[in-house]
Amino acid sequence: LSFFSSSGLSHEGHARDVEQVYLRCSQGSLEWLYPTGAIIVNLRPNTVSQAATRLSVCIKPSADSRGTNIYLDRNGKLRMLLREQDQAQGKVQCFSILEGSLFIEAVPHMDISRRITVFQYELVSDRLGPEAHSLSAPCQPCSDAEMLLAVCTNDFVARGSIKKVEQEEEHSSVTVEISRLYRQKTQVFVSGGVRTRSWRGHIKMPLQCGVKSGEGEFLFTGMVRFGEAWMGCAPRYKDFLRLYHEAQQQGANPCHVDTD
Repeated sequence: LSFFSSSGLSHEGHARDVEQVYLRCSQGSLEWLYPTGAIIVNLRPNTVSQAATRLSVCIKPSADSRGTNIYLDRNGKLRMLLREQDQAQGKVQCFSILEGSLFIEAVPHMDISRRITVFQYELVSDRLGPEAHSLSAPCQPCSDAEMLLAVCTNDFVARGSIKKVEQEEEHSSVTVEISRLYRQKTQVFVSGGVRTRSWRGHIKMPLQCGVKSGEGEFLFTGMVRFGEAWMGCAPRYKDFLRLYHEAQQQGANPCHVDTD
């Protein structure tokens, strides 16, 4: 067996030669070379708290991943998550951390030397976890409190405008031009050059949200999942300013934002 993750990995033997593997990072990857038998993958955060029970797990198989079927195992009851033939599509699958562990079972093949199971995983909050990737997000506007918190905690926060909306197979891709970049966890938005002082990028949204190109400026916030930006709260900038200043007068802002 060969396993790789973004930090320390531990595993222990199990009855009937089923390996128990523990991944304790918030994100990482697993690679199983030439799979035979089965392994149980326990995705657990390092911290034990009530908040940990509200986490979701998202996994994204590699396009080259094959050789196994992946199930959810809850107290010995299995539910199919990804068949071997489905993994090559690279679709993200999410589930609550309370739904159980991953049970990965090798599919018998005459030549296992060409079989390698590979997937990335992330532990995410329920707010933007399964909804963003299962395309079942309710798309309702954020509350005032959610909006203010998103500015303080999301992976990216940027002020800008919508240039184009493209309907792809399973989501909408929103092309945005950014005039003020407050924060980005990874290079979601790319600079247009030293002289332009603007950035461009793409943000994904579920199809049913029905986003359209619109006039005016927005405050884009959201999360980065497997290198892709997913929209969270996106109020018009003038509406955010009003809300922010009202909360500022009441001393209710969870963090400071430079609105000059």
